[in-house]
Amino acid sequence: MKIHFDKLTFFSFLIVVIISTWLLLSAYLTDKPEDAGAISSGKVELVYVEWASEVASINVVRVLLEKLGFEVKLYSVSAAAMWQSVASGDADGHVAAWLPTTHAHYYRALKDQVDNLGPNLEGTRIGLVVPTYVTLDNIEELNTYADKFKGKIIGIDPGAGLMSKTETVIEQYNLNAFQLVNGSGATMTAVLADAIKNKQWVVVTGWTPHWKFARWQLKYLKDSKGIYGEKEYIGTIVRKGLKEEKPEVYRVLDEFSWTAAEMEELMTMNQQKGSTPYENAKLWLKKNPERFEQWISQ
Repeated sequence: MKIHFDKLTFFSFLIVVIISTWLLLSAYLTDKPEDAGAISSGKVELVYVEWASEVASINVVRVLLEKLGFEVKLYSVSAAAMWQSVASGDADGHVAAWLPTTHAHYYRALKDQVDNLGPNLEGTRIGLVVPTYVTLDNIEELNTYADKFKGKIIGIDPGAGLMSKTETVIEQYNLNAFQLVNGSGATMTAVLADAIKNKQWVVVTGWTPHWKFARWQLKYLKDSKGIYGEKEYIGTIVRKGLKEEKPEVYRVLDEFSWTAAEMEELMTMNQQKGSTPYENAKLWLKKNPERFEQWISQ
């Protein structure tokens, strides 16, 4: 059977062929390897630990970078993995370096493989924390009241520098009647909340800044041996080569610095039911436009 094309049919067929060829060529060019670099250059990968303080800060940084057009991926990991992933170049950076004491062992091991941009928050502190109704003030007194504490120090994630320091405290103060309980920041505050509700004695691993100090009346136990160290800072750590490859990202991370009061305000917002740290970070920046401009307009 012969098929006869009139002029209009042939012209329509020719148009379809041209368009199809153009679409195939466009798809091929879009998928070319050399274009992949241009796409991936707009992505930023940041790591953090699930501490209330770090959840607050990393989401502020995320919002800042997204405003500049970057696609930002956040990964929640352990403290050890956080440091190692930046050192290996698998992540671009983190804003959760507790120095010079808490994360000293990570920094000593990896300092030649990362860039330290310095403090993003100063005046932090770590130690053992109890409600103010607990009638003791020093770590040395814990053994005397071990039964009232059920022989437990409520900790956070086992990879945290605070936990390794607390293990040293147990050893150096001979707290043989106590067990350090692994958990997370969330489980620690849940146990603390339950104990305070029932006026029970409890001792937890704590740090400042943290929203728990705004919610409850708490105090640090005095550390006469100085194992937990003096006041620290939270620093920003980035991978080698970030400044050259992603200068805008490097600039924002380098400029990012805020106060404990500002962080605590956002941490308190994050405790509100139905809210998310990401949306709260956007809301906080909207309420503080001068900070937003300072961090992205340098």
